[in-house]
Amino acid sequence: MTATPFDPVVNIDDAPSEGGGDAPWGARWKVLTPHMRDAGGTLGVVENTLGAGMVGCPFHWHLREDEVFVVTSGRGTLRYGAQTRELRAGDCISCPAGTRVAHQIANPFDEDLVYLAIGRRDPNEVCGYPDTGKVMVRALQTVGRLVAADYMDGEPSPPKILSER
Repeated sequence: MTATPFDPVVNIDDAPSEGGGDAPWGARWKVLTPHMRDAGGTLGVVENTLGAGMVGCPFHWHLREDEVFVVTSGRGTLRYGAQTRELRAGDCISCPAGTRVAHQIANPFDEDLVYLAIGRRDPNEVCGYPDTGKVMVRALQTVGRLVAADYMDGEPSPPKILSER
């Protein structure tokens, strides 16, 4: 039997808590699969906690990463496309990639909302933020706004390849 280089079991109570932030933006989270990426895996699980009046992230969609959320305690609100609905413990939310249907979870209630976020962390992920027109390109480590341009806009004339002999 081959020994694993790490303990594959992480107890939620033992996982370090990260994050924070000022209302309305902010969340606390615990990475429950810290060794997965180091071992070559692509799937991850994070426990997220949203305090009263908090929102963890902007309204967004994923081009490449499916996401699943499982509410473990508390209540919250899901914004999914043009719909908004209340969430409660036991709800499971599916957010398939490539649909350009945006999602966002918030906690307008007095008690903490706790949920698991399950998905992969694709190094080439692209996210769109329809409320603000922003785009995130993970491979470029950039969030910003794109400006439309003609295909040849700004290209040198003559092209550098023709002047490098």
